[in-house]
Amino acid sequence: MTPQNPVERMVYKTLILTWPFYSIGALYVVGPVLAWMLGALAAIALYLGPAMRSDLRVTGTVPPLVWAWFLGMFVMLVALWVGHLDWGLGLKQTIKSSIGWAKGWALLALFPLIGAVMPIRRSVLIRGQCVIGAWTLALAPILLLAPYVGLPEKIFTSPLKAIGGPGPEYFSVYLFTFDPASWTPRWQFYAPWSPFAALLGVIMVLFALEEEDRKWMLVGVLAGVLMILASKSRMGLVGLVACTIAPRMMPLILRGWAWQITAGLTASLAVVGTALVTIAQDAVSTFKGARADSTRVRETLQRIASERWQNEAVWFGHGTVHPGSHAVEYMPIGSHHTWYGLLFVKGVVGFAALFVPLVWHVCFSMLDAAKHPRGRLPMGILMTIVLLSFGENLEIEAYMLWPGLMLLGVHLREVGDARRN
Repeated sequence: MTPQNPVERMVYKTLILTWPFYSIGALYVVGPVLAWMLGALAAIALYLGPAMRSDLRVTGTVPPLVWAWFLGMFVMLVALWVGHLDWGLGLKQTIKSSIGWAKGWALLALFPLIGAVMPIRRSVLIRGQCVIGAWTLALAPILLLAPYVGLPEKIFTSPLKAIGGPGPEYFSVYLFTFDPASWTPRWQFYAPWSPFAALLGVIMVLFALEEEDRKWMLVGVLAGVLMILASKSRMGLVGLVACTIAPRMMPLILRGWAWQITAGLTASLAVVGTALVTIAQDAVSTFKGARADSTRVRETLQRIASERWQNEAVWFGHGTVHPGSHAVEYMPIGSHHTWYGLLFVKGVVGFAALFVPLVWHVCFSMLDAAKHPRGRLPMGILMTIVLLSFGENLEIEAYMLWPGLMLLGVHLREVGDARRN
């Protein structure tokens, strides 16, 4: 894999150095820096047009979906400012939160822009993910044996934490962690915690399945599955099945025989519907019971966030997360769920600022996945992001989702080029 221009070289090098960056606690810094550097370069390329050097020249225009993401993230910033004003949080806190926006929500618009206008090939991102997988498999024996040979959980916390971030775990290097509920080891690899590592594993599998070289594909798939299983995340297992299969089934919606089979199955629900509902309810109960303490904390956080949003700050939210009590194991109110978190922190305005471009993009990718194989990967990535939004806060994890976000922009460019040709 030989990058063909400086942007591809920077993207590829950043990808393959994921583990080295993690080893010095620098990943939280690398993502936003890459976004703003390449975002500025994309803006310059758009401004200069034909005057830009040939291997960095923009070939099309900014897609409407990218403009929608920028508008949504700008509205998110406005909601943040208004929320801070409403609750009198002060200039210092407002500046700090605005910087947080630049390192979080802004990345959801910047990386699609970079992918959409800069000459970055899809294959570079796919191979880069597989190389991360090779690193992961190479380090797996050390990581998996660590808790059984007496190695410490955390190696160190990087001095880079002085830059500021959501917490020290974003700058810490772990071999593993112990689950406080069962006191068994869980692995988080290069993510700040295990459930997020599982969803990163899902994204790695999605990328690897598009790799043309079978050896690299096998490496990426094995590494992604390892991340999902070792993290012991229920959400990761759901994503592994749903996000890989659903995009590949989309072409069926254009086949008449598939609709006939669907109609027959729907009619059969009159006979077996009750039994299927019972099975589904039992499966959900088993799913929740697998980690009952985690489920209880998340449900309590969601209930408190919803009640306080409705009673205290409907339109622009509370401006920031609030400390939680012992009932939620001191987790902040407004965390562990993107949508409840948005309602609590940024109100209806912030909720809509993410909901509109995300739903539009999901529908766009689904339609293209039904027509063309190029839509499978972006649809799978968006499904993973949607799944992630129901268990995590997207804005504080965007710095690790950047390959997928950039691929969404690459896909928009590919569709635009196909239409022009």
